[in-house]
Amino acid sequence: MQNFNEDGYQTFKKFFNPTELEGVRGIVSDFHQSWIKDNQVFYQEKAVNSAYLTNSRYLTPRQRTELFQFIATNKLMSLVGSILPKGMFMNTQLFFDPVNKQQKNYWHRDPQYHLSLDQQKAALSGPEVIHCRIPLVDEPGIEFIPASHKNWDTEEELKVRLEQDGCRNSDDLLMAEKVKLAAGDLLVFSANMIHRGLYGNDRLALDILFCEVDPKLAEFISDECLPSAEILSELENAACFEACLRLKEGL
Repeated sequence: MQNFNEDGYQTFKKFFNPTELEGVRGIVSDFHQSWIKDNQVFYQEKAVNSAYLTNSRYLTPRQRTELFQFIATNKLMSLVGSILPKGMFMNTQLFFDPVNKQQKNYWHRDPQYHLSLDQQKAALSGPEVIHCRIPLVDEPGIEFIPASHKNWDTEEELKVRLEQDGCRNSDDLLMAEKVKLAAGDLLVFSANMIHRGLYGNDRLALDILFCEVDPKLAEFISDECLPSAEILSELENAACFEACLRLKEGL
């Protein structure tokens, strides 16, 4: 098994049983269909993911509560705590296949869309942000550059990722490792890693993002995506949400 600290990702096979996934799959599917209706142009042209599932826009109050309950189980929170001892909830995302079957997947680091190169290098020292990816169907998975959560790009990786000197961000990379996923698996990986999703099999993967408790990350957390006091009282392990709420209240 991979080691998160060394490689930047780790897979936990059959982490969720079919019963645990059944309810969340229905909630996610309802969100997805409603989101598509509101984002037809983006969906048809290039979309591969959506976000903010815990917002109340597309889910009923009961569905929202059930999704928060799924996130806040001792089972998942214990694992997250073993990687981020002082972690907090950040966001949710949903990943799916592009409508255009010719659309190519692309190498990236998550922070590259809001940080300069120097800032991206600095981000390798923290604060850490992790994805907990939960495939709801069997899928091709993700491709990673191992240890890139700590190590900066090689010359080849940087040219491909940033599309320099005629390179495309869909070009293959020498050190890449593919991680195939089955429904019920849990894949944890650092947002800082050089990675790309692998399209196919009508993938539908729920990502729950957690991060270290740090004021610099608070701007990426939407108040509308956090549970109310009433919902908090119904959660098995609310620590990741309580940490987030304390941080935002203190700013």
